[in-house]
Amino acid sequence: MAENNKIIFSMYRVGKMFPPHRQVLKDISLSFFLGAKIGIIGLNGSGKSTLMRIIAGKEKEYQGEVTFLPGYSVGYMPQDPLLDDSRTVKEIVEEGVKEVIDIIREYEKINLSFGEPDVYENPEKMQQLMDRQVVLQEKIDYHDGWNIEHKLERAMDALRCPDSNVKVNILSGGERRRVALCRLLLQQPDVLLLDEPTNHLDAESVQWLETTLKQYHGTVICITHDRYFLDNVAGWILELDRGEGIPWKGNYSSWLEQKAKRLEVEEKGNIKRKKVLERELEWVRMSPKARHAKSKARLGAYENLLNQ
Repeated sequence: MAENNKIIFSMYRVGKMFPPHRQVLKDISLSFFLGAKIGIIGLNGSGKSTLMRIIAGKEKEYQGEVTFLPGYSVGYMPQDPLLDDSRTVKEIVEEGVKEVIDIIREYEKINLSFGEPDVYENPEKMQQLMDRQVVLQEKIDYHDGWNIEHKLERAMDALRCPDSNVKVNILSGGERRRVALCRLLLQQPDVLLLDEPTNHLDAESVQWLETTLKQYHGTVICITHDRYFLDNVAGWILELDRGEGIPWKGNYSSWLEQKAKRLEVEEKGNIKRKKVLERELEWVRMSPKARHAKSKARLGAYENLLNQ
C-alpha cells in the first residue's frame, strides 16, 4: 500500500479474537510501503484501534505475524497518551528530539572544558576532545541541530500547545494530546501511527497537521472520523469490514466512489441470485415425482446458493 516499492513492514494472516468468541480481525495479509499515507476506516468496534495497537507492538495477543524491516522505528499516539506528570510541557516536547539535544549538550560541555587547566595543559586530552567535537558537529549539522529551538517553538505554536513552563499534571485531556502529538512529530519515526489525531485541534492546527503529514518522509497510518482530513492526507484507505482488511487506492472521496460502484455490482449480483433462488425454490416445491431424476444434484446447488 504505497506509491514506491520499498516495503517497510508486512502483516500475514493477522487475526484477533476477544472472549468468548468475538472475531474482530480475520486473516489480514498486507504489505506497507515507506512513504504511504493510509487512513483506517470502519464501523465502531470493527477493530481499528486494535489493529493499530498490533502494528505498534502494544497488543501482544493475536494470531498471525507482523514483520518489520530491521532498523526502522515506530511511533504511536493513542487516544489517551501517557505523559510524565512531573515534567513541563517543554520537557515533554524535547523528548521528541532528545538525541539531538543530548549531542548539543555534549558539544557545549566540551567547549566549557577547554578552559580547564587539566585539558589545555594536556595536548593529548585536548586533541581527543577536539576530535570528538568534530564528530558531534557533523551530527548537529545533519540534524540541523542549531535550529532545534526554533523548530520546537514553531511546532508547539502550530499545535497550540500550552506555555512551555506549565506542568503536565494540570493540563486538560485535549492539551495533553496536543503536547503528545507535538513530541511524536518531532521524533519523526519511520512509521507514524495516529489514533484520532485531529481531536481537540482547531482549524488552523488541523491545516498545519495536514501539510506536515503530506510532506512526511515516512509511513503514516491514522484512524480518524474527520473525513476532510482523510481527503487531504490519505493516498490509501484501509477498510475494516467484518474482520477483513480491504485496501483501496485513493483518498476518502475516492473510496466512497469505488465503494458505491462495488455495492452496485454486488446488488445486481444479489438480484440475479435472488431470481435464481426463487426458480430453484419453485422446483424444490414441485412433487417428488416431477423432480426425481436430478433431485440430489439440484438440491445441493440450491443449498450452496443459500449459503453464499
